[in-house]
Amino acid sequence: MGIILTNGKLLNQAGSLETKEILIEEGTISRIADQLDHTGHEVIDLQGKFLSAGFVDVHVHLREPGFEAKETIATGAAAAVRGGFTTIACMPNTRPSIDSVETVTYILQKAKEAGLARVIPYGAITVRQLGKELTDFAALKEAGIFALTDDGVGVQSSQMMKQAMKRAQELGLSVVAHCEDDDLLIPGSALHDGVVAARHGLPGIPSESESIHVGRDILLAEQTGVHYHVCHISAKESVRLVRDGKRAGVNVTTEVTPHHLLLCEEDIPDSLDANWKMNPPLRSREDRAALIAGLKDGTIDIIATDHAPHTAEEKANGLARAPFGIVGLETAFPLLYTHLVLTGELTLVELVEKMTRKPAEIFGLPYGRLEEGAPADLTVIDLDEEKEIDPAAFASKGKNTPFAGWRCKGWPTLTMTAGKIVYQG
Repeated sequence: MGIILTNGKLLNQAGSLETKEILIEEGTISRIADQLDHTGHEVIDLQGKFLSAGFVDVHVHLREPGFEAKETIATGAAAAVRGGFTTIACMPNTRPSIDSVETVTYILQKAKEAGLARVIPYGAITVRQLGKELTDFAALKEAGIFALTDDGVGVQSSQMMKQAMKRAQELGLSVVAHCEDDDLLIPGSALHDGVVAARHGLPGIPSESESIHVGRDILLAEQTGVHYHVCHISAKESVRLVRDGKRAGVNVTTEVTPHHLLLCEEDIPDSLDANWKMNPPLRSREDRAALIAGLKDGTIDIIATDHAPHTAEEKANGLARAPFGIVGLETAFPLLYTHLVLTGELTLVELVEKMTRKPAEIFGLPYGRLEEGAPADLTVIDLDEEKEIDPAAFASKGKNTPFAGWRCKGWPTLTMTAGKIVYQG
């Protein structure tokens, strides 16, 4: 006995929605047709809602082990499926860092116990993310990591990054980088080095602190042949460098977050609420325009949330002392659908592809596809439902978002991982 999803609307190759039925057997999409024989199957009526492959997010912070007050693997996975994400990749800036086989094993076990989204861990590039000594890439790969990053900090040594790329290339692993040159940072900087920081008399984080590392790493990737992926790109100069790298044949990809696509520094309220503090910071209006243009022309490959939960107490410490980061798993699709698709900036096809097939494809993952033979990782979305973003209703422990109160359309109502219903709203 399988499950048949009926009256669901799927995107066709022309980019329009058409009603189809899907048969799910043993966790796999076995048939897609206009009409199927329902005999002997459980039937779920989707009532004309949009059916997509489950979203894939290659940049989330689950905080466990070490910072369970902010988030756990279980609460982060619950937030993921509530937002329509069926595969999430967790960053290694935990305590202990994901730099040992034991920590990888722990995370995979906790994710299995939660039984919600697929959780795939990154491995740290350097021991304790200190930039001094490479981790055992081969052992981490054997344990279950899918890529390498020191996200949260940039690898400051060019020699260390080159060694990491050479070793990763030998093992078929991607190198993923938080690009930030610490030499260009003023301690205590919390905002972009632009008009808002100047108005408030605050030190700023310059765009070149990101783009210098982007340029360096593209050159190193060209030398080593590794797949190199830029985290949360934010500056127009960085976009230009990635575009040039692609044209030169370098295997470079990049991601952008919903908040960098939708906001710029001028949106930050004069209260300097720390829920607007993220790294990289919200940059200029011109940077935001460059990100949207880069997403549309393919320079920027995918969308990732950089889901970064913190406690309310931490974020109440004020802009200077509060940690960087906002949550994003539960709001990503409604925000982007409402403010990019419905406004004509992106098509629904473009948005879905950059949240499903493309992230899986560039990292060689077998997810993000709505086709026969693919894993039955699916999300059902009511494109007409409109409601306010309410942090109090989040499944995540983190409520830190600048989008509270925004009205959005396009809310996930049902999520399936491997054919199992893991969220129903």
